[in-house]
Amino acid sequence: MYTLYSMHRGGNSYKARLALAMLDIPYHLVNIDILRGESRTPTFLALNPSGQVPLLEVGPQHYIAESNAILWFLADGGPLVPTDPVSRAQTLQWMFFEQHSLEPNIGSAYFWMVLVKGGRELHAYSLEDWTEKGYRALQVMDNHLKHHAYFGIDCFNIADIALYATAHLAGECEFDLSPFTNVRAWLKRVERQPGFVTVDWRPEQPVPQHDATVRA
Repeated sequence: MYTLYSMHRGGNSYKARLALAMLDIPYHLVNIDILRGESRTPTFLALNPSGQVPLLEVGPQHYIAESNAILWFLADGGPLVPTDPVSRAQTLQWMFFEQHSLEPNIGSAYFWMVLVKGGRELHAYSLEDWTEKGYRALQVMDNHLKHHAYFGIDCFNIADIALYATAHLAGECEFDLSPFTNVRAWLKRVERQPGFVTVDWRPEQPVPQHDATVRA
């Protein structure tokens, strides 16, 4: 059984938990509170020298770091990763977009405004930049969704999981999603997918049942 080292309510950690739930893969969860320095201890750094979560233990002395690498490892060969080269590259394109354009802005705003006490004051100088670039990323997503239901181009796949895990946090850190009608509709479609769980869900709880029976 896999072991996932994860931060509760952390967006990148949520990606891994959401993928594991949607793929119905059992795992053991170890909560790591990075705000208390638990990812910087000698014990944890021996597992992941970058001192970051999520971290997936896939076997004795074998670990996978970086949330999107974990998603790809878990899903490759299954229905959430396409098989043809172009679709695979397009999936990776959106996963790279999430880490380059979405997570550094919306993810950072969420972390400092919601998770860190006093974080807004500590990073007040960065909020304007995060907000501007975050809105720019949301507009790119909204434009894509004018013509496609998902970021898997024709069907739901792991690119949607990666993007959802960050994008759904935008409202909690004062981004106004009302202009992004396509993004808001897409968020609801993702939430109807089989196996969907919220950021607060824990693996000892049953997976909620949803209406969707197919991934399309």
